[in-house]
Amino acid sequence: DTCAKIGKAPQKAASGRLMLRIRPEVHAAVSVAAQAAGQSINQWADDVLSQAAHA
Repeated sequence: DTCAKIGKAPQKAASGRLMLRIRPEVHAAVSVAAQAAGQSINQWADDVLSQAAHA
């Protein structure tokens, strides 16, 4: 495999689960933003994080 040839460890696949610890006031603001967007917190966070990661 290519990684073995170049002496690099393969990147571990992501599970799709992400656990965050955030301040209560941030949690409340995220909840309001998700509700305003008509989304669950999970979907809202997925959208926001996807945009940030690809910016």
